[in-house]
Amino acid sequence: MPDKWEYPWYAAWDLAFHMVSFVEIDPYFAKEQLLLVLQENYMHPNGQIPAYEWNFSDVNPPVHSWAVWNVYEKDMKRTGAPDYVFLEKAFQKLLLNFTWWVNQKDKSGTDLFEGGFLGLDNIGVFDRNHMPEGITRMQQADATSWMAMFTLNMLRMSLELAKTNTIYEDMVSKFFRHFLNIAWAMHHIGKKDISLWDDQDNFYYDVVEMSNGMTNRLRVRSLVGIIPLFAVEIIHKELFDQLKQFKIRAVEIVRTRPDLASLISNIEEFNIEGNYLFSIMRGFRLGHLLKRLFDEDEFLSDYGIRSLSKYHEKYPFVFQHNGHHQIQYEAGESRSNMFGGNSNWRGPIWLPLNYLIIQSLRKYYLFYGDDYTYEFPTGSKKKLNLKQIANELSKRLIKLFEPNTAGKFQYHADDSSKFFTKDEHFKHEHLFYEFFNGDNGKGLGASHQTGWTALIANLIMEIED
Repeated sequence: MPDKWEYPWYAAWDLAFHMVSFVEIDPYFAKEQLLLVLQENYMHPNGQIPAYEWNFSDVNPPVHSWAVWNVYEKDMKRTGAPDYVFLEKAFQKLLLNFTWWVNQKDKSGTDLFEGGFLGLDNIGVFDRNHMPEGITRMQQADATSWMAMFTLNMLRMSLELAKTNTIYEDMVSKFFRHFLNIAWAMHHIGKKDISLWDDQDNFYYDVVEMSNGMTNRLRVRSLVGIIPLFAVEIIHKELFDQLKQFKIRAVEIVRTRPDLASLISNIEEFNIEGNYLFSIMRGFRLGHLLKRLFDEDEFLSDYGIRSLSKYHEKYPFVFQHNGHHQIQYEAGESRSNMFGGNSNWRGPIWLPLNYLIIQSLRKYYLFYGDDYTYEFPTGSKKKLNLKQIANELSKRLIKLFEPNTAGKFQYHADDSSKFFTKDEHFKHEHLFYEFFNGDNGKGLGASHQTGWTALIANLIMEIED
């Protein structure tokens, strides 16, 4: 974390996002930093990447593989030459990390994952690291989806490495099967076959298992239920045609286990450009989820996607079990004392999750193209394709850094002290705030610390016509 005010310290998932921006100015440094966290100095021999140095047992979302692939692609686009050495080095260590997650965060071996707060602090109705007595475990929609995303990242890297070394075709098959298993598990929990997807609300929720054997969905509309969107990858048929052994094995898996394959997008079907879609979310689920995501009374703000639905401002979610647990929409800093009172995922806008949403929409567009359109915003009767929507979301986030009608950057629009908007040394300089108010875009949290807000530069560069 580039933090001169306090002290230099590392946070695993912050670093991953930092490097996806940093590769645009120094690819060597970006690759070096991603490999550093995978060295024995940081990675435990069992494969764990600690979240940060003050608690080695905590975990961040497993986004390191996503960052490695993004840095590899951006570097190759810039130089025209694939850095297979970097990719293979990272892949070998990420195999250990993937196995650690499977062994440690899927304790019952059902392909449903836990992980506690996973960097999202107080996004849950209670502390997901310390659940109320009487809850034996929580099946987390976000942890399971992060792992589905991790699996697709590893599958994509395997395909790339198999171009020059066919041994990696075995890894492609392994991660393909694991992806199908996770997709199946998300919709079949326990004896009653409960699903993380709720057909009544058309949304993904965490599910708690009680000591009496009952299960209960925690109906909190938060980014936790949006993260399944990130488990998406586009792969061109030419790559499949090159890897004949994997193609044979994939077809065999689909033929012998149609119950698994039926739960994801049709991976036997490619579009007119020859693209296959690998995704947990099928068409009707995607449509329902996007309807909520693009609703200005729920997730969509003038300045990006909120971390908690505005629906919960009027309708707090209450969970009565060994105490009163409540979560309510708060646009700015949270009043919750959870995690020392410095937890702000109950309404504010965070750049890294917004960036992943936009990147995912662009991938879906590569498969669905111009024929699939959605209302944006929901209820406006204005229909756009997913690339256009990704651009519109990017513009809302970019607006945070643009001068408003009063000549102030939007994140300083209500700067009562006038310091940042009047001082000669600050008024023309940007501050990269940790997060932003979900209603008015005010910059909040650390203003000099969180490098992942630099992803705003990526959004500017990646807007497409």
